[in-house]
Amino acid sequence: MESRRREAEIERLPIDLLSHILVFITCFKDLAQASKVCKKWREGVKRSLGHREKLSFAGWKMDDDSTTCMLLHAYSLKELDISKSRWGCRITDKGLYQISEAKCLSNLSSISLWGMTEISDNGVRQLVSGATSLQHLNIGGTFITDESLFAIANSCPHLKSINLWCCRHVTEHGLLVLVNKCRKLESINVWGMRVPMECFICLVNISPALHLQPEPLAERATLLPVF
Repeated sequence: MESRRREAEIERLPIDLLSHILVFITCFKDLAQASKVCKKWREGVKRSLGHREKLSFAGWKMDDDSTTCMLLHAYSLKELDISKSRWGCRITDKGLYQISEAKCLSNLSSISLWGMTEISDNGVRQLVSGATSLQHLNIGGTFITDESLFAIANSCPHLKSINLWCCRHVTEHGLLVLVNKCRKLESINVWGMRVPMECFICLVNISPALHLQPEPLAERATLLPVF
């Protein structure tokens, strides 16, 4: 009788209050289970996604369709992390194409695609074409080429930082185009890239306030003489 009474009491919660409570659930496994309780709870989970400004799928077993399903309801989202960990997200170009249709895309200020080895320039180009408010992009550990940097340079004028850790298919040409077009760029992580030191000197000359990571690399680029 007591359990039935508690069930009846929670059923009387207004949907808006229920969705507000569900916002505090950060575990996506718990959210998925909550959405299966009943139709009202499923609607509450959807509305709670609409109030979130940050979503991180890092470390969770997410694929293209499950990630897109959540993002389509996250209207207020500003920061998106779909980084890959050992047992985490497996996003492909299909997922990036689907995410590019989400209403939140134009409001996103931060996106992390860290370690997404199954994405290509085609998917990145489609994604960033609508991410006009993007300020921070982590695309390290992927197989992107200069084509992605050209797309980012053309679509993301507010970009402040980009992580290109071990993006070994990116060349000096892509970096030069990026720095020339993204005039607000403050920081680039270039660790593990196959780019000559002369390129980094040119980048710093174009934008003296640009910070190259790792730190010793930035120091070498600024201390070497320019003729």
